[in-house]
Formats: sequence, structure tokens, C-alpha cells
Amino acid sequence: MLDKIIEWFPEDEILKADGFDNAIIGVSEGFNEPVRLIYSVKKCVNILMVDMTEEDALEHFYHNIKGAYVGEKTPIWCIDDL
Repeated sequence: MLDKIIEWFPEDEILKADGFDNAIIGVSEGFNEPVRLIYSVKKCVNILMVDMTEEDALEHFYHNIKGAYVGEKTPIWCIDDL
């Protein structure tokens, strides 16, 4: 998915969350808004659970990944595990 997005938006600087390429589900594009990657929260947590428990993965995700603001191009987190 990431390769296609980069191909579609070659002129845009796109910020990504390292280690979570397989959790990308799309891209956000708005009027006068930067292109932002959209990640599946469920997929991100599943990636983290390879090395930690579900509880630790959720805590790590919400405190260290989702909680990190890196400017207007910060990725979007889709809550898809309700």
C-alpha cells in the first residue's frame, strides 16, 4: 500500500510510523491539507503483539505512537477494533 501511495503522491512529503507499513489502510487528502497516511489501530496493535502482550501493546501504542504529534503531517489513526 505504501509504495502505491508514494507513487500517487510523488511530490508530497509523507510521514510514516516506522515498523507499521502493514497497518496502512489509506491516505487522507483534503483541500489545502497535507497528504496523511491512515493506519489501522487494530493492525498496529497486532504488530506490537508479536513482541509483547496485548495489554502492553495497547499501552505502548496509545502512549508512544498515537500520542506522538510530529506536525501537520502526523498520521491518522483509524479506530477499527470496536
